[in-house]
Amino acid sequence: MRKQILHPKPEESSSSDAGWLDLETLARVEVTSEDEAHPVESALMPGKGGRGWRAASPGEQTLRIVFDEPRRLTRIRLVFEVNEERFQEFVLLWSPESGEPKEIVRQQYNFSPSGAAREVEEYEVDLAGVAALELRIVPDKSGNRAFASLAEWRLA
Repeated sequence: MRKQILHPKPEESSSSDAGWLDLETLARVEVTSEDEAHPVESALMPGKGGRGWRAASPGEQTLRIVFDEPRRLTRIRLVFEVNEERFQEFVLLWSPESGEPKEIVRQQYNFSPSGAAREVEEYEVDLAGVAALELRIVPDKSGNRAFASLAEWRLA
């Protein structure tokens, strides 16, 4: 009898660096506020240190990636990590080179430190001519004083 041992292909992690855009060289970022200890770069370029972005002031916040040249996007990954109880909402929009922003998704999520403290959202899209991508975060829809945060934002 002939025998061959098959070695399965290693699974690719969806958060691996393969295929993600190098935003440091392709775009600039705009934020409404930023905690010095948690700069936006640590959410946009994981692996470069830090624990993600955090706002310096409570309430609704906006993060905007503005591309140097319009781009085609096929994948968007957002990761939120919150260690307090709250009801958060985010809206993700894209803007063509000329024209009004268009909504991609609006999502609400209940965070609970005893269970749901991490939210991972991955979207497959086909967006051509993206001049800017905007993320609006309402950290607590209940009206409590909360600081918006974002662990990771990756684009391909």
